[in-house]
Amino acid sequence: MPELPEVEVSRLGIEPHILSQGVSKVIVHQRQLRWPVPEQVSLLEGQVISAVKRRAKYLLLESPLGTAILHLGMSGSLRVVAQNTPLKKHDHIEFHFANGLALRLNDPRRFGACLWQGTTEEHSVFAKLGPEPLTEAFTAEHLYAASRGKKVAIKQFIMDNHVVVGVGNIYANESLFKAGIHPKREAGKVSLQRYQRLTPIIKETLASAIKQGGTTLKDFAQSDGKPGYFAQELLVYGRKGEPCVSCETTLKEIRLGQRSTVYCPQCQR
Repeated sequence: MPELPEVEVSRLGIEPHILSQGVSKVIVHQRQLRWPVPEQVSLLEGQVISAVKRRAKYLLLESPLGTAILHLGMSGSLRVVAQNTPLKKHDHIEFHFANGLALRLNDPRRFGACLWQGTTEEHSVFAKLGPEPLTEAFTAEHLYAASRGKKVAIKQFIMDNHVVVGVGNIYANESLFKAGIHPKREAGKVSLQRYQRLTPIIKETLASAIKQGGTTLKDFAQSDGKPGYFAQELLVYGRKGEPCVSCETTLKEIRLGQRSTVYCPQCQR
């Protein structure tokens, strides 16, 4: 599943091609995605894209009349192509623009979404989301206060979108390793001092991933829309059985919340 850095790089990739462009046509080839695509999405026709934003893993195409909300689900991707480019299998939605380009949502598994938000409302998908991790609203004090009394493992806690959005599995593994925190430690037993170490590490880990993705993305209009994980050098994720980069202890893997969790039994306490 695309994580926050991958979604942010997708936003950075499509923005130069569609920002301030008029929408000439919205074509829905498949309405049955994770949720049925609402008819209101066609209201974007005749509007100008005033902003291309991201909230959690949702991409927002804003206009004076309302906002189209896109989610890539588990297998979705976005491509910017010439409007006369032949459709690919699983191209479910197209946005045509006045500059002759089209933004296409491709989603083989159809777990993605295209929703609509009016100018005077907030869509229900945003109602209970925590702060963005790369903003000033995400602080050690916020994590510490939210964790009091919580017995859930710290890894699952920081992956909870009600606590903070976008800290997916890969980046939770990496951040906890860098902070020296065992992934199974109860969130409520992590001290403020350790949250003060973890919080900037989460920010730095996500920001670094976005930067790496941005530097590998040359021309989104000619890419396949899948920047992937940018060939990052991961310290623990996917390295079960290999030596720790810090102490050479063999890395172990467990399952937390049905997710692969790799850690160093020596460095993480």
